[in-house]
Amino acid sequence: MNMLTKSLAGLGLGAALTLFSSSAMAAGGHGCGTFTNAEGEDVHLACSEAPVDFTNKGSLQNGAKLFMNYCAGCHSAKYVRHSRIAKDLEIPPELVEKYLMVTTDQIGDHIDSEIDPEIQASWFGAAPPDLSLETRLRGDDWVYTYLLSFYEDPSRPWGANNLVLKNAAMPHVLNNLQQDLSEEEFRSEVGDLVNFMAWMGEPSRHDRQVIGFFVILFLLVLLIPVYLLNKEYWKDIK
Repeated sequence: MNMLTKSLAGLGLGAALTLFSSSAMAAGGHGCGTFTNAEGEDVHLACSEAPVDFTNKGSLQNGAKLFMNYCAGCHSAKYVRHSRIAKDLEIPPELVEKYLMVTTDQIGDHIDSEIDPEIQASWFGAAPPDLSLETRLRGDDWVYTYLLSFYEDPSRPWGANNLVLKNAAMPHVLNNLQQDLSEEEFRSEVGDLVNFMAWMGEPSRHDRQVIGFFVILFLLVLLIPVYLLNKEYWKDIK
């Protein structure tokens, strides 16, 4: 019985640590690197918190639109199907086919880049990466901060640089959107885009976290009768 009690306690602790580590990874670690300011000093750049909320269908739908308009031209998302977008984001399939399918005419296909990767490699020096798992690789907050950190730099081939990733090959593709919106509106749009990218990286994240919470709660409740049973079993044994 002692072994059973320890096993249940260990299982509960392990599940809790797993959920904590997943949240920490999604948060993008402790910062977004350093950059050199105008005075030549190295400045630590803290990550901004990405507004990731898989229950906000409006945000996810807007993020899907932004991704297809601004990202899918160069980047693929080869682990995501258009049909999954329609189902999980509660978008009628006919609207997905009409507005979100820019590289295929089959709703069951994955998201491919609109421009040939070999052509892009000749432009940028390397083919743009697939973005299916980018938020899982970098963290939600890192991607959010990166997209907000472009600035004008005439020395760069595309006229822009980035505080988070110095000399990034990627142009500031959201520049026109940024010029047309207020700062608050632009941050909201980027937040929706990152929310969708986080969903692409792990569509079941919200369900996993909810189920994980109830599993831990169940184990904690189960620990009470197990402890009492263990105490009753051993009370006359010395």
